[in-house]
Amino acid sequence: MEELIKSARRKTVGAKQTLKALEKGEALHVFIATDAEEKVTRPVLAICENSGIKPHYVETMHQLGKLCGIKVKAAVAAITEE
Repeated sequence: MEELIKSARRKTVGAKQTLKALEKGEALHVFIATDAEEKVTRPVLAICENSGIKPHYVETMHQLGKLCGIKVKAAVAAITEE
């Protein structure tokens, strides 16, 4: 799973961008940090469920940010092109 997000050609990081990608049907894989606030992750999980996308969970927001190649924490991310 870690290699999947690291090697992705295009990805979105953050709840707003991930929600947009999901709504447009562009998200192939969704990653959610287990320590993220529920109010941030709930809308993403709802769209995932409706779209049939099974979210991947990452232990911490710090770890997800690092996997995405950014120096800050990330609650949610998605791969839009593998």
